[in-house]
Amino acid sequence: MATTVSASTLNGRHHKAALTVFMVIVVAHWGEHLVQAVQVYVWGWPLSEARGVLGLPFPWLVTSEWMHYGYALLMLVGLVLLRKGFAGRSRTWWNISLGIQVWHHMEHLLLLGQKLSGLNLMGRPVPTSVLQLFLPRMELHLFYNAVVFAPMVVAMVLHRRASEHAGAACTCAVAH
Repeated sequence: MATTVSASTLNGRHHKAALTVFMVIVVAHWGEHLVQAVQVYVWGWPLSEARGVLGLPFPWLVTSEWMHYGYALLMLVGLVLLRKGFAGRSRTWWNISLGIQVWHHMEHLLLLGQKLSGLNLMGRPVPTSVLQLFLPRMELHLFYNAVVFAPMVVAMVLHRRASEHAGAACTCAVAH
């Protein structure tokens, strides 16, 4: 018989496991962006050849707006679903990450809309997000991933402290 995980158990007894799975996905994605930056800035590869780790054998991953949008949506859904497990200051930091991801998601939705319609922002030759008008795409996504990831890490560190865990229904806290 299959078992299902409800929102209350996801943010209760399964919170630690769900956070672990979510963070493995987030760190793997963050790692892809960092590898791409190393390929460009350390190894001197042209941007067109710097595709991260997975993009080398699967180059379509780098150019797929669907894949990028899907990841942005997955991040948004994960941040929303796991939010109720946080309390106090850790919830505040998680909310900061969520707020930034809402904007990041909207940027990817804008990119996907341009790709599907063929109508690019300000007549640009390729789909362009709002902040891409000011920053190159690779550097912008390094920035986005950093500013979503940093408050998420702060939230998780605080969440693991027993002294900060009042009001949380999960078993993530570590006694010190």
